[in-house]
Amino acid sequence: MYVADSRASTPSAEGAARQDLAGRRRHAVAPTVLALGTVSLVTDISSEMVTAVLPLYLVAGLGLSPLGFGLLDGIYNGFSALVRLAGGHLADRGGGRHKWVAGLGYGISALCKPLLLIAHALTPIGLILAADRTGKGLRTAPRDALISLSSTPETRGRAFGVHRAMDTAGALFGPLVAFLILRATVDGYDAVFTVSFCVAVAGVLVLVLFVPGGASAPAAPDGPRPTLRAALALLRRRDLRRITICALLLGLATVSDSFVYLLLQRRLGVPDRWFALLPLGTAAAFLLLAVPLGRLADRVGRWRIFLAGHGALLLAYGLLLTSWHGTALPYAVLALHGTFYAATDGVLMAAASDGVPEALRSSGLAVVQTGQALARFACSLLFGAAWTVWGDRTALAASTAALAVCAVFSFTLRPTREHVS
Repeated sequence: MYVADSRASTPSAEGAARQDLAGRRRHAVAPTVLALGTVSLVTDISSEMVTAVLPLYLVAGLGLSPLGFGLLDGIYNGFSALVRLAGGHLADRGGGRHKWVAGLGYGISALCKPLLLIAHALTPIGLILAADRTGKGLRTAPRDALISLSSTPETRGRAFGVHRAMDTAGALFGPLVAFLILRATVDGYDAVFTVSFCVAVAGVLVLVLFVPGGASAPAAPDGPRPTLRAALALLRRRDLRRITICALLLGLATVSDSFVYLLLQRRLGVPDRWFALLPLGTAAAFLLLAVPLGRLADRVGRWRIFLAGHGALLLAYGLLLTSWHGTALPYAVLALHGTFYAATDGVLMAAASDGVPEALRSSGLAVVQTGQALARFACSLLFGAAWTVWGDRTALAASTAALAVCAVFSFTLRPTREHVS
């Protein structure tokens, strides 16, 4: 009897163990996500070193007006929209190109860093920033497609959260490195650009050596073929169309990070030498909250978390518009700013992935990213012009009102079907 019971119970125990192991694997983050996170971490150290000093370098060092800076900042944040669809299409077409299209984008951005050493006027700096954003536009959709394709629908929010957390760790270290270089060297800006180039090259090497090639899933015989027309035709899908429209509208009212930091500096009288540390607050909150909010989005709905993130951004703008000058002001604003990114950046891509077939995953994500990038490009131009004509407070008040209206509209236009684990 004992033997019979033992034999009967053993397979059951082994089966339970196998199911438990399979469950853990389903909920684990894929090695591809971790490898891409490492690439983004290294690359973001490089890019955020430049981003942290660029507003001060252009406005205080080269004497650009807010309108001129708005033009350059719009190029820096929005020019990638012109090539995102091309990058997504190249990655999907033929299969197996996600890694190499992303690598091309990382390489172009790396080569732009040393060119900033010889550019001292608006036109050449604008061209260099446009080339740098071309690289970002090429790599973003293929990278996010690799993350999406290597994750299950139940864990997609978590996977994007882990990647964005690693990416943001680089954003945390980048301004700190830039700050230390500025304090330790005489020609601080030139030193920052040089070190940034070296770090960017290291990021490309990590991608080539450690990220699996990965192919997009082949299209079914009667399924969509990876063409630009097929990518745009995805907007006929109701939920993806709604997500794209909302991302575009909200992007039109989202003030650029650089303007947020300039507003904080003016409100608090932050010395120039401390300016490069302001992005650290945003990055720290983003790093701490990206994974928890990604997991929460998987459980309660990605669109809810996405809109809640814009609510945090509204609170940040509201604090900047108040007359409060307490010592806690910068911490509160930057924490809310980081919460906004943690709740929206990867969550938006996870939500969009639910409505895009695997054969067009890179192209479909690029459609959403293109709308958002074009909107933020327009916002930078409009906000810079409004600041020049009306002043910073009036410009921010107008953006806050526009963001509130767009958030309410996006709530009514939310996707009708959403995956919740």
